[in-house]
Amino acid sequence: MTTVITTVDYHTGGEPFRIVTGGVPEIRGADVASRRVTAMAELDDVRRLLCHEPRGHADMYGCFLVPPDDPLPPAAPRAAKAAFGALFWHKDGFSTACGHGTIALGAYAVHEGLVEADPDGETDVAVDVPSGRVTARVRCSGGRVRAVTFVNVPSYVVARDVPAGGVKVDLAYGGAIYASVPAAALGLSVEPAHLTELIGHARRIKADLAGHPATLHPSDERLSGVYGVIFHDELPDTEGMAHQRNVTVFADGEVDRSPCGSGTSARLALLHDSGLRGPLLHTSIVGSAFRARVAEVVAGGIVAEIEGMAYRTGRHSFELDPEDPIGTGFTLR
Repeated sequence: MTTVITTVDYHTGGEPFRIVTGGVPEIRGADVASRRVTAMAELDDVRRLLCHEPRGHADMYGCFLVPPDDPLPPAAPRAAKAAFGALFWHKDGFSTACGHGTIALGAYAVHEGLVEADPDGETDVAVDVPSGRVTARVRCSGGRVRAVTFVNVPSYVVARDVPAGGVKVDLAYGGAIYASVPAAALGLSVEPAHLTELIGHARRIKADLAGHPATLHPSDERLSGVYGVIFHDELPDTEGMAHQRNVTVFADGEVDRSPCGSGTSARLALLHDSGLRGPLLHTSIVGSAFRARVAEVVAGGIVAEIEGMAYRTGRHSFELDPEDPIGTGFTLR
């Protein structure tokens, strides 16, 4: 690995997102989902380099940009043509969905001029990801990005009251499968002081659900398995919206600082199934917030729209000294 790798970094609600812009070879595949399989086999060292210490940390997140699944001719409607594809990665591997990352990619596409954006209106940036085609709806005013709405693939309830980790969890799909449990069921609340305990519970819940029939995706086994565990607190309604605070622990103990975009979609599917018919204010463990609503009811589930904002934090060039004994890095957690 002698090439310099360049990135543009963002954060969405406090959660990092590192976008690789150069230095990575073409990732082969017929579509984004198959390119993910290639990246897992051939670019895992690059993921480690960018994600692990000393260049990253145990809660780092990012993506490789790849061609979209079906590039259409220039005359095609803007919303029908994906700007690019994205392969999401974290400290333990590659994920199938990432809402906070999609929000960051929408801001990035407008900031870098990759799409023609309305300076005083909304511009849809379609992105192909392993779970399907998603949209980042970028709202601008005065030529500046003010907010980005993540429009997800359909989300739906998978199973209710599944025993795992000494509690009963609800399973829902939002581009990946999430287990949801009230923090109070464990005698805890969603706050930094309880984070270590919540991480431990998440690991036990995921271990108990490994291979569970309810965690099998009905049509694509690459989307199977519990990706994250969402712990949530009920809060008083705010500004006419249902209000919950959550923390999503995904992969092997990685913590989402944002309210988690795909996880919020899964939560919204569960709440809609339980009778919620208004919007949801979803607050993270660090106090950032997403505003979510059901945009459409579809067969078996809902389409969620989740509004947030992403901010650029820097541009970087990374390299690996061939004599560096640490190599592509390490994690302490």
